[in-house]
Amino acid sequence: MIAMRALAVASALSLALTGCVVGPDYVRPDVSVPAAFKSADAASKDWKPAEPADAKTRAPWWEIYGDPQLNALEEKVAAANQTVAAAAARFRGAQAAVAQSRAAYFPTVTANVAFNQSRASENVLYKSSAGVTLPDYMLNAQITWEPDLWGRISRAVEGGRAEAAASAADLQSAILSMQAELATNYFELRGTVEEERLLAETLQAYQKALTLTKDRFAGGIAAESDVAQAEEQLKSTQAQLIDLETTKSRLVNAIAILIGEPPSSFTLDVSPLNAGNVPNPGAALDALPLGIPSTLLERRPDIAAAERRVAEANARVGVATAAFFPNLLLAATGGLEATNFSSWLMAPSRFWSLGPQLAFTVLDFGGRAAARDAARAAYDESVADYRQTVLTAFGQVEDNVNALQVLRRALDAQREAVDAAQRALSKVGNRYENGAITYLSVVVTQAIVLNDQRAAVSIERRRMAASVALVKAVGGGWTAGELRVSKGE
Repeated sequence: MIAMRALAVASALSLALTGCVVGPDYVRPDVSVPAAFKSADAASKDWKPAEPADAKTRAPWWEIYGDPQLNALEEKVAAANQTVAAAAARFRGAQAAVAQSRAAYFPTVTANVAFNQSRASENVLYKSSAGVTLPDYMLNAQITWEPDLWGRISRAVEGGRAEAAASAADLQSAILSMQAELATNYFELRGTVEEERLLAETLQAYQKALTLTKDRFAGGIAAESDVAQAEEQLKSTQAQLIDLETTKSRLVNAIAILIGEPPSSFTLDVSPLNAGNVPNPGAALDALPLGIPSTLLERRPDIAAAERRVAEANARVGVATAAFFPNLLLAATGGLEATNFSSWLMAPSRFWSLGPQLAFTVLDFGGRAAARDAARAAYDESVADYRQTVLTAFGQVEDNVNALQVLRRALDAQREAVDAAQRALSKVGNRYENGAITYLSVVVTQAIVLNDQRAAVSIERRRMAASVALVKAVGGGWTAGELRVSKGE
């Protein structure tokens, strides 16, 4: 009882001193935030930017494209992707580290039960136990506690919580990255299928042209070189169609890996990315608040992670600063010890000890100062990383808003080029059938039509990729308010 009362008095005294927390309190670093995105004004002529609505519940961002097949694939990413699984494991580890840091607030209780026998040498003079074998029965418990006098423990907990929050944001960033990569590969696959469709239709036209040319040659109207040119064009286009199989297979395999399935057993049939079923890339602008760049600080998980790591580094400065102050350790030990088992658990066998310990490093030749300087340097590095992350985010939004705007104009121009080339091919075909020109003119015009059509598909694929990249650049549907370090927060 005396020991416990003494420990209680010492604990009360230490609690009175615990309010002193050394080291700098955290303040979010300032960043330069523009008032608006410069590309958003031009884009608003084509798409109306949405107002910020972070308080509203968002549907999964990929649903803005209205593609049920894409929706089904995206739902599998968070549950089955292995990159996401690794990030989730790191987050759980960070949560455990926070719990471990919190445990330092409380006393540590240890218990020990032991039995041993010892015999002293008979040749030791003036020792009553010489030559005697003595048993020793012991049961003891020890309570130790280090009060958080200077905030070392609280700073460590603060840093651990910040790192856990950063890991939580890293997890969301991994999910968003994998989802965006899946969407990009999916639309690239649809574009490849559209190219296959174009080449297949072109091959039919080339086969008819070859048949016509052979008939004309048989009738003495066309030259043998016309037949050779028609055959070369047909075979060359067949080779292009076959080559697309490699691209298609690579994209299907990439999608399989993203959803956690073996590529060898995964198949996927998608519709072509043609004019009849092209999703609207402008939906990305309609669904996201592009008008206010400051929302990126809350909407992007990588920015949230970088900011939380600044807070973690700031807390580590406090931990390093606390090393300059003495540590107080309160300890109490009590138990039962006896030579005879029969008297081991009786009151006279009890023992106890109590005593505070104050430890202070008098001289370490600059070791603690160097550790504090290193912590401050790490903090400065994390601030620079945070600001760079913000700048990169602004640049990515600007790039992709501008890309959507420019590629829309480019696609309009390219479609006009396709229409013009098809009109030219119709006229050239009539002139060839009438014998006014050689087949070389037909070949050249057919090649122009095919190249223009494939260029239009390429621009459409780039538009979809820029649209997905824009969604990713503004954080998808995520907000910093979703950060949770532990249950109940």
